[in-house]
Amino acid sequence: QVQLVESGGGSVRSGGSLRLSCVSSGATFTPYCMRWFRQAPGKEREGVAAISTLFGNTYYADSVKGRFTISQDKTKNTLSLQMNNLKPEDTAMYYCAADARHCAADPGTILTGSSFGISGQGTQVTVSS
Repeated sequence: QVQLVESGGGSVRSGGSLRLSCVSSGATFTPYCMRWFRQAPGKEREGVAAISTLFGNTYYADSVKGRFTISQDKTKNTLSLQMNNLKPEDTAMYYCAADARHCAADPGTILTGSSFGISGQGTQVTVSS
């Protein structure tokens, strides 16, 4: 088990920026892959970004590539997502997730797999035009 607490969401105008944070605690396993995913009302879950906690490799959905940056601070058990040039279609609840499997365990489903591991309660991001 692990406890994940996301923060940093809010309401911004199109073109604005937000930085999401996810603090983990109480882990009883080693999360080798940390992800951010989002879900908007009426839409399917979408994997946004992933990072290999061991090697630092990062992965991004095409929809956010070049605008979002995932990073980790192991000293603070914190995962971050810097989101720039936000668009209305980025509006969603954002979640972080800790996975005991390596990100590349199944290279074809890093951001599209059926399970991302344990996730937090989420933080809402709303982008207006």
